Amino acid sequence: MAAHRKPKHSPLGGQAARTAATLALASAATATVFEGSGHAEPRLTPAQVKAKVDRLYQEAEVATEKYNGAKEKADAARNALDRLRDESARRTERLNTVRNGLGSIATAQYRSGGLDPAVQLALTSDPAQYLARAAIAEKAGERQAAAITSVRRELTGIRQLRSEADDRLTQLRGHEADLRTQKAAVQTKLAEARALLTRLTAEERARYEATVTGSGRSDTGSVNRADRDSGSPRGPITAPNARAAQAISYARNQLGKPYVWGATGPSAYDCSGLTQAAWRAAGVALPRTTYTQINAGQRVSRSELAPGDLVFFYSGISHVGLYIGGGQMIHAPRPGAPIRVAPIDEMPFAGATRVG
Repeated sequence: MAAHRKPKHSPLGGQAARTAATLALASAATATVFEGSGHAEPRLTPAQVKAKVDRLYQEAEVATEKYNGAKEKADAARNALDRLRDESARRTERLNTVRNGLGSIATAQYRSGGLDPAVQLALTSDPAQYLARAAIAEKAGERQAAAITSVRRELTGIRQLRSEADDRLTQLRGHEADLRTQKAAVQTKLAEARALLTRLTAEERARYEATVTGSGRSDTGSVNRADRDSGSPRGPITAPNARAAQAISYARNQLGKPYVWGATGPSAYDCSGLTQAAWRAAGVALPRTTYTQINAGQRVSRSELAPGDLVFFYSGISHVGLYIGGGQMIHAPRPGAPIRVAPIDEMPFAGATRVG
């Protein structure tokens, strides 16, 4: 039979217990209210959302250019490693050929008994024939010595190549790690920007997208229309030389194509990918990133700008466009905004370079 225990009495009884319970519930409710209000993020105005999104996209572009630089270095290290491995394989093949030749010489010596030349002369019945054979043997000895020297040289070369390959492999792994870091940074910034945009209403989002894509403007239209919109002189744009004209023509043919970070064409570009491709079409090889392209030619002041010049923006040189005259450029702005014509005044000007 189970034992029955006498129930314990609460130190607070009756009205006191009910009062304590009421106070506890009120306290918990108050704590919940303050806790919730402490973590609730205030409602941002459309202007605040736009400012934050613009900043995130600009930070993403900084990370994109760092990604491009890391990728360029990783590709160079990978190509160098492949060349070293190919050369090592060729030298190993030559080494094996020389070793096989030495093996044949050693086998012939073994079969001849390897007798001392004086003994062979004493035993031969035809001294003239011996002397002829001795001359041949001497030449064979010279070839053997040369083969041994060649083996040593190939072995030294192979060891050096393998050491260089190990160094390149270490560099490659470092660049690949940097590549992953910058890729993650880009993706994080873009995800944060997309999350902020979801806070806008459909109407606010539409207005924002219109400013980004240039709806109703000439961003994907003719250069002359863009010039008129900005109040700059009308008339055709004249490039200073054939190469600049070719670069501008190429860029113009990309108008309307999407911005994709890390892309170099032909279906999509990032900002430095577009300028690199445009000048490559004109026969000029530009480096991959904004902060290397700015040093790829002659620096020019803003007042000296001519069509075909590269124009750079922000203090970190994180954006580039192709100047087309009249205060306008063709550039790949950012995700969600197609390649377009835009005034160079829409971003903080950092410098310009003339190439070609």
